[in-house]
Amino acid sequence: MSPSRHNPREYYTPPATTPLVVSLRPANDHAAMRRAAAVHGSRVIALSPWTIAIQDDPATRRALRTALAADIVIATSPAAVRAATMLATLRARRGQINCAIGSATAAALRRAGIVDVHSPDRMDSEGLLALPVLRGVRGRTVGLLTAPGGRDRIEPALRKRGARVLRVDVYARAAIALPVAVLSRLRGFDGPLLLPVSSGEALQRVLDIAPADLAARLRGACVLAASARLAALARAAGCRDIRVAAGPRPAQLLAAAFAPD
Repeated sequence: MSPSRHNPREYYTPPATTPLVVSLRPANDHAAMRRAAAVHGSRVIALSPWTIAIQDDPATRRALRTALAADIVIATSPAAVRAATMLATLRARRGQINCAIGSATAAALRRAGIVDVHSPDRMDSEGLLALPVLRGVRGRTVGLLTAPGGRDRIEPALRKRGARVLRVDVYARAAIALPVAVLSRLRGFDGPLLLPVSSGEALQRVLDIAPADLAARLRGACVLAASARLAALARAAGCRDIRVAAGPRPAQLLAAAFAPD
């Protein structure tokens, strides 16, 4: 994707005394991170490793219709909900249980018309799987609205519990190059960096494809991990200054950096 297609605000470089938030969210999905950063007087530079590609083909639409008719329907991200709504009409069926990985995904389902949604306080795969409504699933069908990679613990765990999982990958993460203009702005900033991490895949890909000098800078940033698991992944990737946030929402991630010691 060419730099001209990015929002010019993504290239803003604040004064060196202000921490710069490096957002690894998908392209064109940085608004919530910007709002959260603004609360703390920081700005965001977008370093998207991929963009969201909706899987709009006959096979996916058929699989989605089947998944939406399941006893239980689980959405693993707001992007999964948005993609599903572009492919089908979402509506609650009598007796159906609808679950979301976290509060943002639950809010997306409610905006789509699914009012009664179960979501965990711990907004990750382990939290979702601990929901009471997902404990006794033997013999039940579970529609899983997701994408390749990412939440790959959910499907095998549900199968082990005896559920018949109807997985449909409603979108995919399409890799994109890191924009040259963004890399230049990052090189020109010599202040502290904050690196929120809610996706281990996103972190690893950026570290893999970034020029060596910038990959080293990112490893030296203050990593704000959405969970202990992601903190361990960041440590294994060579990051040193790591804090574990209360959850994956941008406000929660950034709060870990600005909380009093």
